[in-house]
Amino acid sequence: MRIFDMGRRRFLQTAAATIGAATLGDALVACGGSSGSNSSVVTLNYWDFWVSQAPWVDNEIKLFQQAHPNIKIKKTTKVTDTYANLFALSVQSKNEPDVFMIPGTPKFNEQVQRGWLMPVDKWANASWRSRFPDKTFIEGSNMVGGKLYSAPISGNAPWLQLYINNSVFKQAGLTNADGSVQIPKTWDDVTKAAEAITKKGGGSVYGLGFGNGQNFILAWWLELFVRGAGATGGAYAQDYRTGKWTYATDRAYSDFITLLLDWKKKGYFHPNSMSMSDEEARAAFERGKFGMTVGGVWNQAEWTQHKFTDYSLMSLPTPDGTPKGYFYYSGNKYLFGVSAKTKYPDQAWAWFDWLYSEDAGKRWVQDYNEDLSAFSQLNDPSKIKFKPFSQFVGTSSLALFGPDPGLRNPEAGYVVQATFKPDINDVIAGIYTGQISNVQSALSDLAGRYQKALDDGIKQAQQQGHKVSFNDYVFANWDPTKPYTAG
Repeated sequence: MRIFDMGRRRFLQTAAATIGAATLGDALVACGGSSGSNSSVVTLNYWDFWVSQAPWVDNEIKLFQQAHPNIKIKKTTKVTDTYANLFALSVQSKNEPDVFMIPGTPKFNEQVQRGWLMPVDKWANASWRSRFPDKTFIEGSNMVGGKLYSAPISGNAPWLQLYINNSVFKQAGLTNADGSVQIPKTWDDVTKAAEAITKKGGGSVYGLGFGNGQNFILAWWLELFVRGAGATGGAYAQDYRTGKWTYATDRAYSDFITLLLDWKKKGYFHPNSMSMSDEEARAAFERGKFGMTVGGVWNQAEWTQHKFTDYSLMSLPTPDGTPKGYFYYSGNKYLFGVSAKTKYPDQAWAWFDWLYSEDAGKRWVQDYNEDLSAFSQLNDPSKIKFKPFSQFVGTSSLALFGPDPGLRNPEAGYVVQATFKPDINDVIAGIYTGQISNVQSALSDLAGRYQKALDDGIKQAQQQGHKVSFNDYVFANWDPTKPYTAG
């Protein structure tokens, strides 16, 4: 998933209702379409699951069609949590889009193996690739078998932030001597702020809130809060110092879960948090129904559309003010792909190339304030007028280059870890609602199942002839407070 390319954006996802595709120009259907009334015009089917980022996409479509009058883009935006399934069904029915945001499941290399993606090496020459930062193109990340299939559009920063409604904080008296809002920095700061807001709110305003209706938001809280406490795998990954998932052995997880349940017991959370959708929660936050929420930079575009700008943000809250871990980035740098079955590869490449252009990147970061750009020269705070987005750009120092098995051994790119249920989203939701009472047992079981998925994936890759082992996932000398530099 940040955003959200898929490394940040497996978790740069926003839930929303399905938006019907707007047909721009002569409509051609199915896999790239069929001829319309004007045979010289080609319509490309494009899929994404972006709602907050839709204004940027729509503007790029408009500009692209002005520059390419013989190519029309038919955009379809799907619901986030059903996107992967709908995409798989489109493949089965031979009705897949020409250009699309690559689904989060199955794993990237498995999608390549299934023949879903077209390599773009024919067009993405050395000059095209040289525009991107070093170590952008990685075997197993956006390359498979030496062929390139995708690229990132976003730069590197924490993909989650704690958002603060300034007005709610001021009403609760959470201000400094100069009148500015007291930005929480530690777990205790968040607790004290939540307590003050909830008490002042008298049952109508709460300290904290979220929308877990699609069952993936609550795990974001775990992800944001445990990293600074030293749980380097966050909510979704293993600790690369040992290669193992540490849900049950790193006390950062149990400590935060205890805090989370205490917040709930004391009534600091908005009572509809488990039933609201993420979109509904964002709307409630901007209306001042609660003072703090966890989300990503993609929230900002939607709030700007609603003319809500009175908020602040921070990232990496820690137990004691000293980070013991950070957000990390390296591989999984992919976002858009071209269908291997498209009837119009050259036109599909033109749209793909446009999305990855520096001009589009400049609009992405400086005009629409969607995220950092993959092109670091565009991430100039002095050219960003909107204060909350400037605050986000300032969090980039909290994202460090981290270990990557695929960089050490490209054969690790062939390891496919099976998904399963219940996963971290299910477990953390079950703990919050009280359906799971033995927290330690649930965390231990969860860690074991993630570990088995990795072990099985390694074994399967070995049986396919790939030279990969568990040792490729162990970086024993890694200091998580510093950027990783060894091989």
